[in-house]
Amino acid sequence: MEYVLKNLGFVCALGDNHNDIIQNARSGDTRAMFSGNVIVGDEKVPFGTAPVEQVHDLRMYDLIDAALKQIMGDIELLKQNYDINCIGIIVGSSNTGVHEAQKHIEHAFQNNIEIEKSVLNELELGTPAEYIKKQTGFNGPAFTISTACSSSLKVFESARRLIENGICDAVLVGGVDGRCDFALNGFNALSALSKKHTNPMSKNRDGINLGEGAALFILERGCCGIKLLGIGETSDAYHLTSPDPTGAGAIASMNMALKDAGLKPDDIDFINMHGTGTIANDAMESLAINTLFGENVLCASTKPLTGHTLGAAGAVSMGLSWLMLKHNFIIPHVFDGEFGDDCAKIRLAKIGDTVEINHILCNAFAFGGSNASLIIGK
Repeated sequence: MEYVLKNLGFVCALGDNHNDIIQNARSGDTRAMFSGNVIVGDEKVPFGTAPVEQVHDLRMYDLIDAALKQIMGDIELLKQNYDINCIGIIVGSSNTGVHEAQKHIEHAFQNNIEIEKSVLNELELGTPAEYIKKQTGFNGPAFTISTACSSSLKVFESARRLIENGICDAVLVGGVDGRCDFALNGFNALSALSKKHTNPMSKNRDGINLGEGAALFILERGCCGIKLLGIGETSDAYHLTSPDPTGAGAIASMNMALKDAGLKPDDIDFINMHGTGTIANDAMESLAINTLFGENVLCASTKPLTGHTLGAAGAVSMGLSWLMLKHNFIIPHVFDGEFGDDCAKIRLAKIGDTVEINHILCNAFAFGGSNASLIIGK
């Protein structure tokens, strides 16, 4: 059975429409990132645009609405073609309403008042899926997967299974995460934030930039369009925050995706790396890629362009990869050009590279050794 990703609603630091995202991505334009005490990839969707009937105005809702707006025609078409009870929603997220809830909770503590129940509801991980359900009218299974930075790659396997098992005819699938002071402070406590532009695979790399964004796809059976070809998931549980330095779990995840797609390593034309810019991740991922693919396949981390969007990172990576396949361009790897001595040699994409791209592999590797790899193709 073949599956296609029919359309994409996408907002990130590169823009709030396909044209701007493509133009900025293919040029390696990092101007969308702004400097403060730390560098943050900030989406240009205005704050406070969610419908007034919501109890609290979460940043997550702004991002979801901006992405849904781009594919609303397809959403209405789905409701014409299928029973709404057979259209599911699966999204990945990490922060949900943590940013806003934190401020309400702090206010309650400072003023010795009871915390509103609606504030606590904001923290529930099902919130983004339930909100999308309300906005679309879809009435099939609706849930959120939260496995840190692998969340919104793992959703694609869950969505495919719903269709395979006859539970759904189509699934709205993707990820969303907004700015969150709690996450920012947490990564700062881990000494994982960079105070300059993130520099994946460089010997001068010193950490991540956070970002925000939303990418929402429509997954259906079909043979025409950008296909979802292969999925791999592993859990190596090496350490709470550090990846297994041997790359064993990442290698297994990529191998699983290749086997599922019926492809060989030589069939992959581009790897959209997890590429966080941290010492441990880049050394591990470059070793895993070199072990399986050698130095032949073009690779890039897109996080210098978007920031690390945490629970939305996999979907943002997939969104950029989907656009690459649909519009025939290559996203360059943006870094200072000084390859890390501790990184295994891989072939990094440069501005102006012209290679035919038919198959792209996307990686997302999370805390706790939660690994996911997806292959999409024309």
